[in-house]
Amino acid sequence: MFPLGNKELSIGILGMTEGNGHPYSWSAMFNGYTKEYMDLCEFPVIPQYLYKQPPETFGIEGAHITHICCTGYAEREMAEKMARASNIPNVVDDPLEMLGKVDAVICATDVGDEHIERCRPFLDAGLPMFIDKPLVNSEEDLKTFVKWRKEGKMFLSSSSMRYNKEMEPFYRCHHELGHLMYICQPMPKYYETYGIHALEAVYPLLGPGFVSVRNTGTYEQAMVHIKHSSGCCVDVAQGKGMAGAGTLIIGSAGTRYIDDGDSYYAFKKQLDLFVHWLRTGEEPFPFDETVELMKMIVAGIRSREEGAREVFLSEIDV
Repeated sequence: MFPLGNKELSIGILGMTEGNGHPYSWSAMFNGYTKEYMDLCEFPVIPQYLYKQPPETFGIEGAHITHICCTGYAEREMAEKMARASNIPNVVDDPLEMLGKVDAVICATDVGDEHIERCRPFLDAGLPMFIDKPLVNSEEDLKTFVKWRKEGKMFLSSSSMRYNKEMEPFYRCHHELGHLMYICQPMPKYYETYGIHALEAVYPLLGPGFVSVRNTGTYEQAMVHIKHSSGCCVDVAQGKGMAGAGTLIIGSAGTRYIDDGDSYYAFKKQLDLFVHWLRTGEEPFPFDETVELMKMIVAGIRSREEGAREVFLSEIDV
């Protein structure tokens, strides 16, 4: 029965998609890691930030990643590499082999178009899930997840940027900046996969009330202009090969540039809150926020595909 209380938690993790090494890092945050195998990780940024952390920061009390399955990219070979690096005892070839053996599942893949297919068997079986960002890339898939939520299926989804250590004080209080008027949030990679990082970093500053999205860029290089009901405008410049950058916030009484320098903190807090939800049923933030953020993703894609038309979130009816 959900919530799961104080029982020892066995969690399965699903991977993977090209360019996304979350099963390495997230599993290590639960289980610790074996350095000789983590040294072989294909994503050098992951060992770099893991190795900066003292041993006592690893682990979430009473919860472990016990099973891993990789489908869609490198399959068994990759799953075994990740298991050795992040101390996962069981590798399975079919995700359904986890059923009856785990208490919850993390879908650690960042292609929203795949999440319905990847998550359906576990949600149908009543298992609670954390689903990597973005939850979806299409209106139809968003409708399905909203329907599942109304049916009582249990899942969370978020970007780790919501837990940016440097931004957290400004989420709680930014009165010294006056009325927020403009935010610029650059982001590397593609809008379909990393756009949610930019949007969710900004969302707690402004809260609900986003109105419209216009994307004047291309798939390779997005230029996304977003309007909020408060009058604040947000620009997201994003592209393949672009370096990462912090957040520029301009208000009526002040300006701040806020950098992002601790990926480990953000990911670990995200996972800590997932486990807290498993144990207590207390969500870290309302599901309505995820729905609004996914409407922004859908609107940005639709705008690009429709000649940079301004797409209103009210058009996306879920």
